[in-house]
Amino acid sequence: MKKILTKNRLFLIYSLLIYGLIQLLYSFSALNNYHMQIIEIALINIILATSLNIINGFTGQFSLGHGGFMAIGAYTAGVLTTLVWKVPQMQALPKFTLFILAVILGGVLAAIVGVLLGIPTLRLRGDYLAIVTLAFQEIVKVAINAIDAVGGPRGLLGIPRLSTFTLIFLFTLVSIFIMKNIIYSTIGRAMKSIREDEVASELVGVNTTKYKVMAFSVGAFFAGIAGALLVHLLQLAHPTMFSFTSPSIAGPLSLLTMVYIGGAGSLSGSIIAAVFLTVLSELLRLGIDSVNAMHILPFTVGPEWRMVVYAVLLVVVMLYRTEGIMGQREFKMLVPEEEEKNAAGGS
Repeated sequence: MKKILTKNRLFLIYSLLIYGLIQLLYSFSALNNYHMQIIEIALINIILATSLNIINGFTGQFSLGHGGFMAIGAYTAGVLTTLVWKVPQMQALPKFTLFILAVILGGVLAAIVGVLLGIPTLRLRGDYLAIVTLAFQEIVKVAINAIDAVGGPRGLLGIPRLSTFTLIFLFTLVSIFIMKNIIYSTIGRAMKSIREDEVASELVGVNTTKYKVMAFSVGAFFAGIAGALLVHLLQLAHPTMFSFTSPSIAGPLSLLTMVYIGGAGSLSGSIIAAVFLTVLSELLRLGIDSVNAMHILPFTVGPEWRMVVYAVLLVVVMLYRTEGIMGQREFKMLVPEEEEKNAAGGS
């Protein structure tokens, strides 16, 4: 127990060092507001990619519906802060207290929907599950589009910018901490056994449907949290942001790419891929803007062309490194020492 606490302390110390370094660089103007927004989106993408990895990487399911859970969390929190509580008119303390509550409620509602979706559908496997989850995501998008009270096709406007760097960093830190403890718990081991061989897991008494639903609810909860943080950073929630083919930097297709490039079954891989692809996406956007500004092509290049680069990158990784950047390996500070000892004893 003492050694596990030491690992957790190490994780906390490294996290605080990264936070302090970023704040120091910003205070000395080495980072400007534009750089900070890229870092904030990268942090949100870390939550999204790691939460999708719990479903696809650690449990071996193939979900394409993460955008639906993001949308539920985003609209729940956005409606609460903007239309119900009207927090822009409040003082700082109740404003940010209610904002944190709205983000958590967004995650909770997404998790409840994840359970309701999971119970009837998780007996499906592979392509069938992927089709059902993709359909769920499109249903959520169409439903939001049809509700005029939340902006309909115009989107929900006027959302206050309450997602600060400190809050996003804090939510990211807590999310990774909770998810890493889940995957090294009894629940996590049951999820991994389902990934390796679902039939064998059932034969030794693992309730596969129960643990698949749990994976879905955990993934959905954190997707809802990330969606709520995202719309309070961009100050807008629009149905197209959560479409599978959205060219958004935090779009569902981008998240899927992050999971498989980083390594399905590795939180560390998802963290690396989320940061790398967020920065790459922004560099591509700047490159596309430069090409359009120089008028060297007879047509205007749209932002959706970034998705072509993502797709090519995914194909290359699948051809030459099928397990992704990290495979199923983790940073040492994310692995409990008891787990390391067991792995060393088994090798």
